[in-house]
Amino acid sequence: MTRLQTLPVSLQKSIQNRSLLKVISGLNNFNPESVFRISKAAGLGGADLLDIACEPKLVELAVEASNIPVCVSSVEPKLFPKAVKAGASIIEIGNFDSFYPDGRFFSAEEVLSLAVESRHLLPDVVLSVTVPHVLTLDNQAQLALDLVDRGVDIIQTEGGTSSHPISPGTLGLIEKASPTLAATVAISSALKDSQHDVPLMSASGLSEVTAPMAISVGANGVGIGTAVNKLNTELAMIATVKGLRQALDTSKLVAKINQSIS
Repeated sequence: MTRLQTLPVSLQKSIQNRSLLKVISGLNNFNPESVFRISKAAGLGGADLLDIACEPKLVELAVEASNIPVCVSSVEPKLFPKAVKAGASIIEIGNFDSFYPDGRFFSAEEVLSLAVESRHLLPDVVLSVTVPHVLTLDNQAQLALDLVDRGVDIIQTEGGTSSHPISPGTLGLIEKASPTLAATVAISSALKDSQHDVPLMSASGLSEVTAPMAISVGANGVGIGTAVNKLNTELAMIATVKGLRQALDTSKLVAKINQSIS
């Protein structure tokens, strides 16, 4: 049995169907009220997975509020065991976006070291690792391969913070997502060429418009943060998650129809 097979069946199916929707509350968001609202919206909106800060009490709160599996994110592997004991299904190194405004950047060597330490601490738990978008695309692809060789189960992209869209509306949403989509293409191709059957999560800067694009270029799922957690009301959060869920499900249906026609 692989580590991915230890995940809840619902998550396994979402990965296999390339339709996983993860809502991200934020690696540095330790506000219980905020995490509760986001968790509840994720569950009611139809998300498959919730990604929160690595804190045991937040895990317990999020599991109860969302009734969906929880992933904990951190850059301190020593924090993972207690969070897993509290109920987290997945541990994740990253997302790194919140560190960049303070001038904190992560090299490929540091990310590999964090991954190795995390795998050593929890050899039987599913480990996801974000590939820093500050690396060139070819180096992002190489790091993804190196991470898989060291026992990482899921690879995640980022990139939204490096994009500065200048156009309004739909075009602006596509501009915002372009670094993330480019990373998804590069890493997906590298994994495929190396015959690594490892799920790829596309995250950072995505929206209802661009989430299906990420799936179409190789992702097994998408991670959505700011599009949900920037909202002020629970109803708005739920509506946004539902819209993302519908966008992914619609693109999946269209893909099936096109496949049957061809």
